[in-house]
Amino acid sequence: LKECIDLGPEAPLPATPFFGPNPWPDSLPEFGPKVMAYHDAALGLAQQVLRGIALSLDLPADHFAPMMQHPISILRLLHYPPQTGAVDESVIGIGAHTDYGNLTILAQDDVGGLQVLNRDGQWVEAPPMPGSFVVNIGDLIQRLTNKRYLANLHRVVNVSGRERYSIPFFLDADFDAVIAPLPSCVDTDTPLAYEPVTCGAHKWARFKASYTHLADAV
Repeated sequence: LKECIDLGPEAPLPATPFFGPNPWPDSLPEFGPKVMAYHDAALGLAQQVLRGIALSLDLPADHFAPMMQHPISILRLLHYPPQTGAVDESVIGIGAHTDYGNLTILAQDDVGGLQVLNRDGQWVEAPPMPGSFVVNIGDLIQRLTNKRYLANLHRVVNVSGRERYSIPFFLDADFDAVIAPLPSCVDTDTPLAYEPVTCGAHKWARFKASYTHLADAV
């Protein structure tokens, strides 16, 4: 139960899925430049976090840079109307899911509603903290690290009685970047959990599974 606008990079990029012109509203001439300035700033922040993840794995800080030449990125502007009455998975703000890419940088207002599934299988609140972002690990980092870093299952339930707004920025990788577990994350105690897959193939499969109108798309 949500409304959203999805936006991507404005610069000319390879003709692959997940890239294309943004249909800006003519009635809001200042909207596009301001939104894209935020997109570009969030991209820089996400890339900096990736450098930190690389260092945490005893890799060079720029290890992930070769797969980030023209990365898929989506900036989503979200509105969640308030919900009343019985709330279940079929009608909540957004159902339980992991994010598809590498990282998500989430800005949210003070309404709350984000919930994360903990290791005990319980949904716990992730209340907004002023002046901070929520950073989600996505599927690709889980695959790259062979489950050393886990993509967290999360959802949104807005029972505050107020309108909720949030701005997630999703950073994936290049469409044709090959995502395979890092050799340093595979050993006898942690056997190989994933076969290689391209970023584009993984994201397209997740989109088809999530959006029914894409089920028969090629």
